[in-house]
Amino acid sequence: MFRSFRTAVVLLLALSVSGFASAAEWIEGTHYERLETPVPTSNEPGVEVAEVFWYGCPHCYNFKPLIENWEANAPDYVNFVKIPAALGRSWEPHAYAFYALQTMGELDKVHDALFDALAGEHRPLNTPEALADFVAGYGVDREEFLANYKSFGVNALVQKAQAKIRGARVTGTPTMLVNGKYRTSASMAGSHEAVLEVLDYLVAKEHANAE
Repeated sequence: MFRSFRTAVVLLLALSVSGFASAAEWIEGTHYERLETPVPTSNEPGVEVAEVFWYGCPHCYNFKPLIENWEANAPDYVNFVKIPAALGRSWEPHAYAFYALQTMGELDKVHDALFDALAGEHRPLNTPEALADFVAGYGVDREEFLANYKSFGVNALVQKAQAKIRGARVTGTPTMLVNGKYRTSASMAGSHEAVLEVLDYLVAKEHANAE
C-alpha cells in the first residue's frame, strides 16, 4: 500500500513538472526577434507597442478585435501606435488615407469602416478619389481629405513610417514592434492569441529594464 502511495506521488510530481515545462516559454529567435538595429520610437515615456497593419489584410482584420481588447487592458505605461504598411504599390493609398484622416482628427470615424470595406468586402478603394468619396459617406469633408492626402506633411508621415517598417525588416502584416527593439507576429509566436502573450512578456521586460 505504501509503495502504491509513493508511486502515485511520483506520478503527480512528474505531471506537475511536465506541466511547468510545457508552459509557454517565449524564446528570442523563435517566438520573437530582437532587431539588430533598433528603430526610432515616439518621444512619449513608457513602452511603445506598434502594430504594423494594412487595411486590406484579412489577417489584420481577424487580429483587430484581439489587439484592440489587448490595448484597452494594457498597463498605463504602454504607448500603443498603429503604423500602416505600404509593402506594395497597391497598399500605398491606404497608408496615405490613414495619415490624412489622422491629421484631420477624423480617423476614429472611419478606421473600422475602412477595414470592413477593404479586408471584409474587398472594395476597390485604391485611388485618392475613391477613398475621398468613401470617407465623405462618414461625415469627413471630401476636399479637405484630398488636400491632406496630397500634402507634404502627410507624405512625410508615410515616408517616416515606411522607413521604420524597413528598418524593422517587416515583411508581412500584422507585425508587432515593442519599444523599437523587438518584432513578433503570429508566424513566430504560433497564433494571434500567442502574440498577445508575447507582447505581455516583452512589455513587462522593457518596463522592468527602465526602472
